[in-house]
Amino acid sequence: MKSQSLNTKIWLALLALYIVWGSTYLGIRIAIETIPPFLHAAIRFFISGLIIVIWQRISGQPLSTGKQWISCTIIGTLLLVGGNGTVAWAEQFIPSGIAALIVAAVPMFMVMIEALRPGGARPNWQSILGLCIGFVGIYILIGPSDHLNESSLNPWGVLALLGACVSWSMGSVYSKSAELPASSFMTTGVEMLMGSIGLFVVSLFTHELHGWSINAVSMPSMLSLLYLIFVGSIVGFGSYIWLLKHAPISLVSTYAYVNPIVAILLGSWIAHESVGPHIWLAAAIIIGSIMLVKNKKKSKISDETKDVAVTE
Repeated sequence: MKSQSLNTKIWLALLALYIVWGSTYLGIRIAIETIPPFLHAAIRFFISGLIIVIWQRISGQPLSTGKQWISCTIIGTLLLVGGNGTVAWAEQFIPSGIAALIVAAVPMFMVMIEALRPGGARPNWQSILGLCIGFVGIYILIGPSDHLNESSLNPWGVLALLGACVSWSMGSVYSKSAELPASSFMTTGVEMLMGSIGLFVVSLFTHELHGWSINAVSMPSMLSLLYLIFVGSIVGFGSYIWLLKHAPISLVSTYAYVNPIVAILLGSWIAHESVGPHIWLAAAIIIGSIMLVKNKKKSKISDETKDVAVTE
C-alpha cells in the first residue's frame, strides 16, 4: 500500500512539473505585455529567492560562506540574467512555444561547453550524432520559411535565445565544480537573490523604466507574475527537489522532453500562437536529439537537470 501511495505521489508531482514548467513560457509572455522583461524577472526571482532563503534559515540551514556567495552570484548571473532574463526579452518577438523549444536544446550546448573546458568530458559518437540532429532541428525551426508561407522569426529574438542557451550552459557547467551550500534549496534561493540584483541592474542600464509606470500593469500581467513567483519558481522547484529524492533520475529528466510540447500547446491554445507543420517536425527532431545527448551517460543526468532547473 505504501508503494502504491508513493507511486501516486510521484506521478502527481511529475505531472505538476510537466505543466508548471511547461507553462512558465506563456506566463512570461503575458507578464511582459505590460511589465518590462528584465524588471519582471528581477521581481520574480527576488521575491522567490527571499522566500526560499528565509524558509531555509528557519529550517536551520546555515547562511552561505563568502566563497559560496561568490559562486552563487556567478551562477545566478549566468542562469538568471543571461538565461531567464534574455529569454523574457526574446519573448517580445518570439512565440512562447518556439522559445521553449529552442531553450530545450540547452543539453546540446552543455555537451559542447563541457567538452571545451579543461579536463571536461569529451562527447562520444552518440552525443555527436545527437548534436548534429539537434542543430538540423533548430535550422528547420528558425531557418527560412518562405516556402511555407509563414513569416520568418525575428533574428534578434532567435540570437537572444541561442545566447541564453549558451549562458545557461556555462552556468550549469561551472556549478559542477563551484563551492556551493549543502542544501539545494539554499543554493537556489541565494542564486535567485544574486541573479535578481543583476537583473535589476540590466533593467536600469537598458532604460526599461523610462516612460514605464506601475499603473500601466494589467491584471493578466500581474497575475502571471504572481504565478511565476509562487507556482513556477517555488512549487515547480519544490516538486523537482522532492522527485529527485523519491523517483529515478531517468524518469525525472523526462520533463526536458515534455515541457516544450506543453509550452507549444498552451501558446497555441491560449495565446493563439501559430503552430505550423515545420514546428512539430522541428520539435520531434530536437526532442529526439536531446534524448540521444542526455542518454550519453545516465549518471550525469542529475547534474544537468539540477543546474537547469532554477531557470524555469
